[in-house]
Amino acid sequence: MFQHYDIMVIAPHPDDPEFGAGGTVAKWTAKGRTTIYIICTNGNKGTEDPDMTPEKLSAIRKEEQKEAARILGVSQVIFLEYDDQTLEDTADFRKEIVRYIRMHTPYIIIAPDPYRRYIWHRDHRITGQVVLDAVFPYARDRLAYPEFITAGLQPHKVKEVLLFGSESPNYYVDVHATFQLKISALYCHKSQVAKFQPDWEENYKKMLAKLGESCNYELAEAFYRVILPP
Repeated sequence: MFQHYDIMVIAPHPDDPEFGAGGTVAKWTAKGRTTIYIICTNGNKGTEDPDMTPEKLSAIRKEEQKEAARILGVSQVIFLEYDDQTLEDTADFRKEIVRYIRMHTPYIIIAPDPYRRYIWHRDHRITGQVVLDAVFPYARDRLAYPEFITAGLQPHKVKEVLLFGSESPNYYVDVHATFQLKISALYCHKSQVAKFQPDWEENYKKMLAKLGESCNYELAEAFYRVILPP
């Protein structure tokens, strides 16, 4: 039998789940909601170190991601192993995402908003679009991939999608109680946060406080929420 998870976070790179939804994930796992991460790339290009190799960086970032997930209570982390900056909206990529959705039957999927304008990492745009297409209609429709039925992967209807990085959020999660867990998870990504300015944590907290103003939350993570038809 395939393992069911309540929440599935599908992110392009290691550290994206923590930046995009770390407080929300920590809040939900504390309430017993099982969570899986699907990380699309191997993290092999996110460095300014001239002496770092892609192979070494990938190994480092995957370990960082697994430790961050552990802190947040995430049950499993799967890496699809695409190279950074190479994600494309292809039939194979979409099919792979559909396969994991049908395998793990999440109620909620968290992914990047593909419709952020102008400056947005291409891997984020592609991941978000592929996830939305995978959720509807491909994961839902029995005849989309007949071979999946033979393999025991039945159609699955995701209940909702939360898109992080949105310029037009319509859903906010109060994360003041889990902010320090989110920060602790982000500090696991030493290869990334080491280059940040000393006041990055304070500024980041101010950003979450600003997001919370519209709903009277001390600190909030913001998403564009899509409710799928039953």
